[in-house]
Amino acid sequence: MEFRRILLDGYPTDVVLDGDSLVARDGRRVEARMATHLPPVSPTKIICCHLNHISRVREFGVELPPAPTYFHKPITALNAHGGAVVRPSNCHYLNFEGEIAIVIGRTARNIAYADAAHYIAGYTIANDFGLHDFRDTDAGSMLRVKGADTFCPVGPGVVTDWDFTGKRMLTLVGEQVRQDGSTDEMAWDMHYLVADIARLITLVPGDIILSGTPAVSRPVQPATWSASRSKDWARSPITLSKDRLP
Repeated sequence: MEFRRILLDGYPTDVVLDGDSLVARDGRRVEARMATHLPPVSPTKIICCHLNHISRVREFGVELPPAPTYFHKPITALNAHGGAVVRPSNCHYLNFEGEIAIVIGRTARNIAYADAAHYIAGYTIANDFGLHDFRDTDAGSMLRVKGADTFCPVGPGVVTDWDFTGKRMLTLVGEQVRQDGSTDEMAWDMHYLVADIARLITLVPGDIILSGTPAVSRPVQPATWSASRSKDWARSPITLSKDRLP
């Protein structure tokens, strides 16, 4: 099953995907392509894994760390399928990073790896945009690099019956494939990431974990769009802000 959240008759409404249509609990239907999407969940936190894909490690010419490392995106970075990603006008290096996002379904704290699947509601597509003009100044926290408003589009929906093994991951800019990876090249799988984080941090329903990106993350320009694909598409137009950073 795939569930989404859209604006329907002016109100945020939970819907499920039925063919090419979205169906609300009261039976109202709307074509999926015509719907205004909202983020499919309301997280209390967005936690992201740094290096996880072997192709990315090789691209950087570094060694994989002995354990995953993480950074945080503020909730204000959350964006929806089709939402505009805003690059400040005096910045130049807005990089796309197509990823699979884990959505938490049950409160998780100090859980076993073998039990992690029971705490996952499903999976969605995310684009972990980063403003690499700040790469050197925020090298540790990545706060301004990855945390700007609109920099975490997710969706369109959350798939609940998805086996993450052996899945191809594509990121497109315009109609061109720029990233082409697989979930099988992840050093730490989805269940490991959930159990690892939950050792010290309580995860609650709706929380999002971004599981890492394959090689070939590059800058994207305004007036285009970037999309990530595994089971579905997540299209994110890139717009140029009129505001300059001080």
